[in-house]
Amino acid sequence: MATKDHTQTAPAALDDGPGLEAFLPDTSDGYIATAGTALAAPAGAADPIAVEDALKSVHDPEIPVNIFDLGLIYDVDRRPNGDVYITMSLTAPGCPVAGEMPGQVAAAVAALDGVGEVSVELVWSPPWTPERMSDDARLALDF
Repeated sequence: MATKDHTQTAPAALDDGPGLEAFLPDTSDGYIATAGTALAAPAGAADPIAVEDALKSVHDPEIPVNIFDLGLIYDVDRRPNGDVYITMSLTAPGCPVAGEMPGQVAAAVAALDGVGEVSVELVWSPPWTPERMSDDARLALDF
């Protein structure tokens, strides 16, 4: 009489396809988006108020507050040749707009008169915290 083998084998692993990270840019070492072109005859550094207003025109689609008041803009370097270099972060590394937001910021600032090339670098250090928000943002978000 033949004996039956009752050992079990592990089920085959399921392939759910690519994860969200497959569709986002590699931001582990930062990510830089650019817009605009160098000015042929720069008139000096971009107007700081106009740059701030342009930054305030960009909103995180999940939060009803602009990125400037959220504290996502870490630094704005307005250079004498009209170029602008911006360092920013997001509320979380897994943010679904990680691949889009820096480009939106660069385009908003590059649209200003007197602005040449705009580079926006996405960084994760220091990490964003709610303490970076303006008083207006805290009020809007009941924070």
